[in-house]
Amino acid sequence: MATATAPAPQRYMQGIAVPASSVNPGEFFARTNQVDGIEYQRTYAGLGANDVFELRKTGIIYGLILRFAGQVIVTPGGGSVATTARWPYDIVKGLRFTANGQSNLINVSGLKLKAHEVMGRTDMNDRGIAQSVGGATVTQGTLSQSVESWGVGSRATAIPGGTYDIELDWYVPVAEDATDLQGAIFAATSSTDLTLNVDWASSSELFVLAGGGTAVVNGTVTLEVKRCTVPMGADGQIVVPDLSTFHSLIQTSTVDLALGMNEPKLIGQGAGKTLLRMYSQLWNGANPAPLKVDATNFGKLGWRFSGNETPDEYPDGRLLRYLNERMYNSDIGAVWGFWAHDFAVENAFRDAVDLGTTSEFRQLVETKIGLTGGRLETVAETMFVAGS
Repeated sequence: MATATAPAPQRYMQGIAVPASSVNPGEFFARTNQVDGIEYQRTYAGLGANDVFELRKTGIIYGLILRFAGQVIVTPGGGSVATTARWPYDIVKGLRFTANGQSNLINVSGLKLKAHEVMGRTDMNDRGIAQSVGGATVTQGTLSQSVESWGVGSRATAIPGGTYDIELDWYVPVAEDATDLQGAIFAATSSTDLTLNVDWASSSELFVLAGGGTAVVNGTVTLEVKRCTVPMGADGQIVVPDLSTFHSLIQTSTVDLALGMNEPKLIGQGAGKTLLRMYSQLWNGANPAPLKVDATNFGKLGWRFSGNETPDEYPDGRLLRYLNERMYNSDIGAVWGFWAHDFAVENAFRDAVDLGTTSEFRQLVETKIGLTGGRLETVAETMFVAGS
């Protein structure tokens, strides 16, 4: 009588079942190859519209690069054309990446992605790259690369008529680390569902038009996908690294800040999540722009949990800005007004914050000036265990 053979043990990664014996990081990294490819190139949907990209089901995806190349056509007519502080990088008003039933693993604006790339890659910087901000030439803290072109400056006024070339790019960190692939997505299965949604800002969010002035943005959007191949092992089975976690970047807003000390709560905290970094901007004014991080605009900046546990507290914005520049080799607080509490830049294993044990996690933001429509925009970068 034949004996039934027991099914091979299964292991679930990111909701996908694979043979347990296939999870072998050492063999995977010895056999895999990096494969980068252009997956989409097409005319963008237009300001105020949406582009949707469905990613191919192959390999292990660890990063995406979104590029925009085009022109802004400025026609003042009898009026004028100016740009807001959302120009140019927040032309991507919202970018949302969804994978395997996890909705919005990444949900941030374009400017937050530019800041994250500098934070996550301390080997790159923006020093000496000239861009125009508020009519002045700035060579530090723009988060720009020399291959990029803004077309027209940010917060520019009375822009002359003409056609100006634009070239911008954003790196989307699907994995927390492109080397060890923590948080990368296993895509080589028919049950995988990978979607990137890009919401383009409206014209009124990017331009201030008066007296019949117009600004028209035309262009092409390109999506490059960064993958690793899934190799076959010596036993003929696929070999994969440990992909038991997801990587997430989520942006939230708080609009009830006031002069003095504020303690906005971090949205989305809970058991099973590990906080790698948290970074913010405070937008203010009738024509909103991020406040420069200095001792004039900000008093104490820090974070707190539970009743009154305060592990990090800086006496004013100037000190935290100084520390952030040393971390990232970029003055992130000058032009775009970012400040960051980073638990991963030196030693994530040692410093990352367990959001399951630090209940009531919140920021400390002390403002020293009166706010007009103040809007705190915060990004939380977390890792969490993928469901089975």
